[in-house]
Formats: sequence, C-alpha cells, structure tokens
Amino acid sequence: MKRPALGSILLGLIPFTAVCFSVGLWDHVYPMVFGIPFNFFWLMSWVLLTPLCMWGAYRIEVRRNPDKERTEIGS
Repeated sequence: MKRPALGSILLGLIPFTAVCFSVGLWDHVYPMVFGIPFNFFWLMSWVLLTPLCMWGAYRIEVRRNPDKERTEIGS
C-alpha cells in the first residue's frame, strides 16, 4: 500500500483545521450572516465544504493509482 499524496493529506487537513483551530479567531465577535450567528454559519459551511475537500483528495489518489479506482471496499 502506497502512502497518500501530500495534496491528499493537505486537503484532508483543511476542514479539520478550519473547524477545530479557527474558533479562537472569531469566537469573541458576534456578527450575523444570513440571519444566523457567524459561528453556526462557519461550522455549517464546513460541513458542506468537507465533502468537496474529500472528493479532491480522492481524485488526487485516483490519478496516482488509476488501476485501483474501482476496487472493492475491504480488499
């Protein structure tokens, strides 16, 4: 089994970092976005953006291993 590409790892770390470590940057302010508190908007945005990052990481890995694109889970 090959190690994941650096781009895949970075794409996986972007949502994690955005949700876990950015709270301190905006938690002390109380702005509203679309009528909801910014912290709720921020977290829900990353819930929706995380699959895009994971899809990008998947595409990088498929490009590195084109013959293993349709492998069965668990094999």
